[in-house]
Amino acid sequence: MEVRLEAFCEAEIDEQWSYVGKKSEQRWLWYAIDHVTSTILAYVFGRRKDEVFKQLKALLQPFNITCYYTDDWGAYERHLDTAKHQVGKRNTQKIERKNLNLRTWVKRLTRKTICFSKSALMHDTVIGLLINKVEFGVDIHAKLQI
Repeated sequence: MEVRLEAFCEAEIDEQWSYVGKKSEQRWLWYAIDHVTSTILAYVFGRRKDEVFKQLKALLQPFNITCYYTDDWGAYERHLDTAKHQVGKRNTQKIERKNLNLRTWVKRLTRKTICFSKSALMHDTVIGLLINKVEFGVDIHAKLQI
């Protein structure tokens, strides 16, 4: 008897608003999490434009995602296969919870705050370091061992 294991992944995708310098300079964190484990699969920063979502979608290609759960933002409908895409709040609860956690840990992601980045590089670096530490255990404060 031959046993064959295949990993199929369901993903929740969302975007989170922030800004750099002033509120008119919007910066969005787009990311996807595994629907079962809530682990972040991939993330990108940019505007709330289709091109940025396409970058995230390209990063998700190796995961063999069978179903995408999203809100009703138009980029998702335009660029995801309708057979693999479900819109609604029922299956996006985990990513919305993660949004709240990220807002709590990084004040740059809150809507009403005096904490903001002055450069896009610092903004992306701070949030990226947090994601790498929390999700993947990469300790930025650990001493380098050669």
